[in-house]
This record gives sequence, structure tokens and C-alpha cells, in this order.
Amino acid sequence: MIIRTLKARDAEAYRALMLEAYGAYPQAFTSSVTERAAMPLDWWEKRLESPLDHLLGAYVGDELAGIVGLAFESREQSRHKVTLFGMYVSDAHQQQGLGLRLVEAALIEARQHLHLKVIQLTVTAGNDAAFALYRRCGFIQYGLEPLAVRVGVDYFDKIHMWRELESN
Repeated sequence: MIIRTLKARDAEAYRALMLEAYGAYPQAFTSSVTERAAMPLDWWEKRLESPLDHLLGAYVGDELAGIVGLAFESREQSRHKVTLFGMYVSDAHQQQGLGLRLVEAALIEARQHLHLKVIQLTVTAGNDAAFALYRRCGFIQYGLEPLAVRVGVDYFDKIHMWRELESN
């Protein structure tokens, strides 16, 4: 298994895995499978080439098995923060430590940007496995956003977490 930066050439695999994620765990994402499936392939390519997003993919052989992203702030007074987003490991590769390796790779990548001091994320309340993973990686909860995501008639809260980048 290797973890590497995703590029425009990875757009088809990235799109397929994200659509799988949106369908399997709609409460975990603010985008729906319907709205993202409607986006043309060049939208996905541009996302992978955006200077404000850095996406990492975990490959098992030739298969993209997991992904995680870092969203950088464009505003001058917020550039010390980065947001971890889009974390997903395919069902076939869960429970193998891939999620931990992806989060650790994202932390390593974030530390390469010396101006960054804080990494933050949100996780759906009730997703105990993801919450435990983030805690294991040093994230702490600092807030709860009630009714953050609506899927059909159901609402889901989001837990806000953060950690400093200079600590290990």
C-alpha cells in the first residue's frame, strides 16, 4: 500500500471513490451523491489541481482504497489553519489501519507548510470509530454543531475537532 498525492490523472478513481462514500455515508458529507454525480470529470480534475486543496490517496495495488484531503485557507488572517476533509476508506479496506495511515499522512503533509499552526475537522456525531481515530491522532473536541447535515428528513450533528500541528 502506498499513499501519494492525487493529481488530475487520478480524477476518475477519485470521483468513483467519493461517489461511493457519499452513497454509503450520506450523513458524513455536506455534499450529496446526486449533486456530485452531476459534476463533469473536469470538475474533479480541477479539484485535484486546486492550490487550496491537497488530496492524498491510499492505493492497494492499482486500486484507490482510501482518500483524505486538506483544505487550505485563502484569507490572510486564516492561513495558519487547514481543514482535514473527505476522509474515506472503501468498505473492502476498512479495519486494516488504512484510516490511521491516511490521517497520519495528512498530518505529515500539513507540517510541511511551516506557516500552519492548526488542523481542524468535523465528524458526524455517533460515528464512534471515526471519532476514536481522530482522538488517537491527537484531535480534541471543541464544539458541537446541532443539525449540521440533513439527509432526507433526518438531521445529524457535527463534532468540531482540532489539534496543533507542532505537537505530536
